[in-house]
Amino acid sequence: MFPAKFSVCVVIPVYNHEHAIGVVVNSLRAQALPVILVDDGCSPACAQELDRLSALPEVTLFRHDTNRGKGAAVITGFRAAAKLGFTHAIQVDADGQHTLSDARRFVEAAREEPDAVICGRPVFDASIPKSRYYGRYLTHGMVWLQTLSFDIIDSMCGFRLYPLAATLDLIDHQHIGERMDFDSEILVRMHWRQMPMRWLDTRVSYPIDGVSHFRMFLDNVRMTTLHIRLTCGMLIRLPVLLWRKVARSKPTREVRERDANA
Repeated sequence: MFPAKFSVCVVIPVYNHEHAIGVVVNSLRAQALPVILVDDGCSPACAQELDRLSALPEVTLFRHDTNRGKGAAVITGFRAAAKLGFTHAIQVDADGQHTLSDARRFVEAAREEPDAVICGRPVFDASIPKSRYYGRYLTHGMVWLQTLSFDIIDSMCGFRLYPLAATLDLIDHQHIGERMDFDSEILVRMHWRQMPMRWLDTRVSYPIDGVSHFRMFLDNVRMTTLHIRLTCGMLIRLPVLLWRKVARSKPTREVRERDANA
């Protein structure tokens, strides 16, 4: 059986972003990228807008009857993409915060490294509140601890391109958070599996429709639980992670010693 031909679509989880989603979809379609929309229990107004968009060429719509969370919507989109024959999927947010003209850069990077996760490294403009900008480093610090490395530059940016076969294999065999915890958890677990990652700078601004679904108490509790769970997972894997660090640094030390003796 021959491997599937390299083929990329875009998966967009949508929850009540009816004012921004049309701009997002049109930008991606202008780059000849097929779009999969996942209605995560949207309001009637947003559902109507998604129905309108789904009538456009190369736009497909899937629905959750109730709101299940961003991660669950992304997973639904990934499974649908694989069934439709796509090998890779770009994940973007529905609120217009990402620089969508960079999508083609992600595709070309994935074409060069088809087994890698292509991750957005956010470059924020002045619209991000300082409290949220610096607050992100709490999560960054925990992720660096959980991976014993600085390999994951930013685990919170939702602009990524995933190889679908490897990603769905991970989802099928490991617990992955289905709400706001999805973006961070999946990258940590991919790092534990030694999946290659490549980082591309991309500008990020605050949503064009001003809608945020981050629930201060519930989502902070969820993120705290996530980091406790991942830290426990790191401790279980500690011998393996430490061995990998030694194995990675050994060639570097050997080169230094060789150069010193030359």
